[in-house]
Amino acid sequence: MRVGEILKLLDGLSPFEWQESWDNSGLLVGSYEQEAAQVVLSIDLDEALIDEAEEGTLFVVHHPLIFGKLKRLVWEEYPANLLRALIRKNQALIALHTNFDQSHLNRYVFTEVLGFEAQACEGFVCRAEGAWQTRDLLESVKQKLGLQKLRVVGWKERITSVALTTGAGASLMESVKADLFLTGDLKFHDAMKAQSEGLMLADIGHFESERFFARALAPHLKNLPIPVIIAESKNPFRYV
Repeated sequence: MRVGEILKLLDGLSPFEWQESWDNSGLLVGSYEQEAAQVVLSIDLDEALIDEAEEGTLFVVHHPLIFGKLKRLVWEEYPANLLRALIRKNQALIALHTNFDQSHLNRYVFTEVLGFEAQACEGFVCRAEGAWQTRDLLESVKQKLGLQKLRVVGWKERITSVALTTGAGASLMESVKADLFLTGDLKFHDAMKAQSEGLMLADIGHFESERFFARALAPHLKNLPIPVIIAESKNPFRYV
């Protein structure tokens, strides 16, 4: 199956025009005309995945390997080392990032992983209303995301509304109308802002909240005439 055919299918599923202006989703490495032997889904790409995959593999990842300004290609440096390895094995790379966040990933994590009944999923933010004891709710979130601890700001004893943005969603705080906002990559000044404005935050981690990317995408590719493989995503952080 040609890479361009799969790209067109993905565009129909999650339009690339929905990506943010700073994003770099789409075909990043390869040719529209080259044949894909198999599709490998992963949140990110690393050397081990490239080495283990056969020649002609198409990787579909969440985070773009080429991101921001690429000023030089030095083979010993990231991301040039991975780009060189991809080209040597005639492998292709497509990124589905902020467009997929909006169309599928946030809703999938909110409803299918965390079990909330979404009243609204607008843009990057999913929201639900209900009645929860805060400690019980946070324990459930930790268990379902595989987190040992949560960093929390602005404690409330009871929660009547909860919102979520996977990855790094602190920039959306002002648009969130909820007692509790679940997101990742929270910085100190994000915490200070939330505390002063009465918003409770819980840091659910960037990797931990987005590692379901492949699981969310795979069912939509089940009818492809080539194998679709879910790769085991690896967290670059080690907790000691």
